[in-house]
Amino acid sequence: MLTASTIGIAAYGAYAAIAAFVDLVSQSRLEIWVDLLEIMFGALLVLAAAFVRVRIPGGLALAVGGMLGLQALALHDAAHLYGAVALAPQIARGIFAATLALLGWLGGRTAGP
Repeated sequence: MLTASTIGIAAYGAYAAIAAFVDLVSQSRLEIWVDLLEIMFGALLVLAAAFVRVRIPGGLALAVGGMLGLQALALHDAAHLYGAVALAPQIARGIFAATLALLGWLGGRTAGP
């Protein structure tokens, strides 16, 4: 479970950072500060994935904080890009993040010393 959580958290962070970087250098549909924050939170999530994997205290909290930051920016992006926030994609993103956090917590609990 811990490996699945680590891979999922790292992939989520890498995807968010790469998508924000592409938006920043090519289309620039959002404000610069939003893209920079998404890159920062994505990089933070990739780092937190390593901390979750080696079970450093606070690593899972760092990952949850990064995922919450990306969730908040997703709400901002939806409001600016589409003029409204669709509920289903936001709930799906939240369930995905909660599942990754739960897997990391369970994997950290059951892993031996």
